[in-house]
Amino acid sequence: MFDRFTERARKVMGFARREAQRFHHEYIGTEHILLGLIQEGQGVAANVLKSMNIDLDKIRREIEKIVKAGPAHEPSVQIPFTPRAKKVVELALEEASNLGHNYIGTEHLLLALLREQEGIAAHVLLALGVKLDEVREEVIE
Repeated sequence: MFDRFTERARKVMGFARREAQRFHHEYIGTEHILLGLIQEGQGVAANVLKSMNIDLDKIRREIEKIVKAGPAHEPSVQIPFTPRAKKVVELALEEASNLGHNYIGTEHLLLALLREQEGIAAHVLLALGVKLDEVREEVIE
């Protein structure tokens, strides 16, 4: 599934899994992927957000206001993606293809999170003024 992901994008997905575990969630949602992007902090996505004067810590705080921890349980070996998170991976592949890239990077994940529109990640990003077209322009530059 992650064959074409860059090393940083793979790290993001690993961080997303850890974030899901930290919240005692038995799923990986768009919010966990966004938290993974922030935690990675050095990829194109994080740099694009920073260049747009978006405070990464504020994104984390906004997500933590919305997302509540579940009951403590033994962490699962396999944590499934929600349908929205699966859609984000599909959209990231599409974004990479549209940009003529043969890899999936953090920038493609960020674009996909915004394109998905319904998940917690999209709501938080949009509320903070992050717009898909502006992110796409920054990525192209």
